[in-house]
Amino acid sequence: MSQLDASPAPAETPRSFGVFKPVGHVVISFPQESQADRAADALAGLGLAPGAVRHYSDREMLHQIDQDMAHASPRASVGQEMNLVRAHRVLAEKGYHWLLVYAADDEQAARIAAVARNCGAERAQHYGRFIIEELIERPGGLAQVAESPDRGLDAQTPSGLEGEAGELRKAEG
Repeated sequence: MSQLDASPAPAETPRSFGVFKPVGHVVISFPQESQADRAADALAGLGLAPGAVRHYSDREMLHQIDQDMAHASPRASVGQEMNLVRAHRVLAEKGYHWLLVYAADDEQAARIAAVARNCGAERAQHYGRFIIEELIERPGGLAQVAESPDRGLDAQTPSGLEGEAGELRKAEG
């Protein structure tokens, strides 16, 4: 994990039932490392607390995901956490980079997502205690439907697969 500011050690990464669940944070994916770097610089202008931004490379995210999947409790599959982990894995396998940003409230999370979107972010998910809110709308206006632990996330793409969204976004960037 690359540290942009002093931030918690990887052992302190927030988890629920053994799976990455950073309540109070926005998890942002970028097709290119340069976009994540640009967003981190731009986020500094929001006056975030020291240590509020952490950068994960594609390899760091894959490592974390593999650890999560190996140690996840069966309870993790009850909600969407495992589906998100799987969707994040697809993007990390395609070379995506990530920012994990602490947001003090919903308004700040929205500002963080707007900055990230302007820097080319694919996804920005705000992790609440009970819900995980997608903050960046997908192009094309396809509504989310039929999400469940069994079916996985609805990627809001014609095929419903996250990998397709990643390929479409990488082609744009």
